[in-house]
Amino acid sequence: MSTESLNPLVIAQKQIKKACDILGVEESVYELLKEPMRVLEVSIPVQMDDGSIKVFKGYRSQHNDALGPTKGGIRFHPDVTLDEVKALSMWMTFKCGVVGLPYGGAKGGVVVNPKELSNDELQRLSRGYIRAIASIIGPEKDIPAPDVGTNAQIMAWMVDEYNKIVGYNSPAVITGKPLIYGGSKGRVAATGYGVALMAREAVKRLNMDFKDCTVAIQGFGNVGSHAGLSLKRLGAKIIAVSDVYGGIYNEKGIDAEKLVEHVNKTGTVCNFEGTTPITNEELLTMKVDILVLAALENQITSANANEVKAKIICEGANGPTTPEADKILSEKGVFVVPDILANSGGVIVSYFEWVQNLMNYCWTEKEVEERQEIMMVNAFNSIYDLAQQYKVDMRTAAYMISIKRVYEAMKVRGWL
Repeated sequence: MSTESLNPLVIAQKQIKKACDILGVEESVYELLKEPMRVLEVSIPVQMDDGSIKVFKGYRSQHNDALGPTKGGIRFHPDVTLDEVKALSMWMTFKCGVVGLPYGGAKGGVVVNPKELSNDELQRLSRGYIRAIASIIGPEKDIPAPDVGTNAQIMAWMVDEYNKIVGYNSPAVITGKPLIYGGSKGRVAATGYGVALMAREAVKRLNMDFKDCTVAIQGFGNVGSHAGLSLKRLGAKIIAVSDVYGGIYNEKGIDAEKLVEHVNKTGTVCNFEGTTPITNEELLTMKVDILVLAALENQITSANANEVKAKIICEGANGPTTPEADKILSEKGVFVVPDILANSGGVIVSYFEWVQNLMNYCWTEKEVEERQEIMMVNAFNSIYDLAQQYKVDMRTAAYMISIKRVYEAMKVRGWL
């Protein structure tokens, strides 16, 4: 029985090593990429509404800045760990590299359940976190953004706090802001829209008709819901959806727009009219054309990969498939669009927001969507062609393209 590691840092290191080996780069490249260049651990004292002081643990990991300033979200979640933040910062480096953005990867996290805090406590924590990491972030250094458990409002508080510290208005320090405060049109939907675009491209490569495709979506937060809306708009039929509370199924199809309304009212996909309840495990192993993974890490493992019946897996979440599961899926002929490509829409439009902030200029939503589509489709095609050339899966090819870019930047800068 294999002892499968579910530690995201170990998984990220395995993925990097595999691509480095196939590329045949010198050992020092892997040595430079297997750990972040800088990690900050902070304690954030927050005054709670009852007057007591509670101290929260926070992290910021900056993986590699060979291609440009580091970039990555801030996660507020009770299960945040140092290894997870490190791994996520590493995945961000390769996500930026794979679509050709002038960024390295970073990630931040605070060990907290944001649902347990009042609005005022959440604001004080958000501001406290920025004060704690202010010395290592900035528009030319490291640009945070929202992630699991954070949103545009939290980003607005953080930018405001950063502006107070530096003494001037610096909107480009953080992306994913509200529109009124320097945000970009199309940013909220960007990750989910990108997942749908990548599913569409995979369908084309398998010579299937998108209009005949059935879809199951695990996770119906920001990414899952916008992926659902975009998949419906492109013509696919969603037949199953799950969230942390359970899942729903209707073979005739689930209306994504009505489901979003239902979730906004009830807080869950469960008990949606016209659907029957299913478990998360049933959803993952359902006979569908496209399975969208938009929840958390380690959903498809060696334990359930053999049962997967989807033809295409599109990874909206970070790290939802383990390396052991990848091997099994590859042998089964499942076409996996890897996370560092499938969910790169968020960082692409974050990059557009940063550019607009630096220019003090706004693009239209149509411009944003069109530019995102061009970047993602070009990246998909490059990865697909490389995968065919080296006879490897899409994930390995994506890492190879990205590592080659980072490697060339490190070499030209004299790091190697």
